[in-house]
Amino acid sequence: MKEKINVELSATVEDEQSPIANRQSQITLDFENQAIADGYKFIAGVDEVGRGCLAGAVVAAAVVLDLSKPLPEGLNDSKKLSAKRRETLDAQIRENAISFAIAQIEADEIDRINILQATKKAMISAVGRLNPAADFLLIDALQLKELDLPQKAIIHGDAISASIAAASIIAKTYRDNLMNELDKTYPEYGFSSHVGYGTKTHFAALRKHGACPLHRRTFRGVLA
Repeated sequence: MKEKINVELSATVEDEQSPIANRQSQITLDFENQAIADGYKFIAGVDEVGRGCLAGAVVAAAVVLDLSKPLPEGLNDSKKLSAKRRETLDAQIRENAISFAIAQIEADEIDRINILQATKKAMISAVGRLNPAADFLLIDALQLKELDLPQKAIIHGDAISASIAAASIIAKTYRDNLMNELDKTYPEYGFSSHVGYGTKTHFAALRKHGACPLHRRTFRGVLA
């Protein structure tokens, strides 16, 4: 398995497919407070980024927020934030979280085991690397039955749960920076602009150059 954890990179990008706006946040601590009321202490939000991309890794993050501290101002679903705002929040979350971890599964393994299993594998790996470990999970949309941990899957959780939103920001910032770095190796594909999503620019590059080692060859649009 090709897997990397907590690699730090310097730059960020906007993905062409996402409308960027500092939208009003609907983030709350309702799910976290309910878990605390039920006797849990370390509640981790878990989210992924890159599941729908044609190229690059799928990245998952797990974050245990310090709920004794105020939430970072403007915390929201990463897709609703500008790149600059995500970078600021990413730094604040990393500094103030009790623990966080990042995991990625590369394109070749995605092709072998499928994107759903790769997404779960990245999430499980991120959760497993938390220190201190989580005792309850809030997960965006998915259930991780492979983990013997109490958990709650929340549809659109990154838009309503503070912990999942924090995980989405950590994962999104990390993955965008990663794709920006990889653009230097494969500049002909424009990864720094679309970060691997299926934009017109990306499809045009695929038609001209074919797939590179970063591409998910089982995905529609990459297949010849």
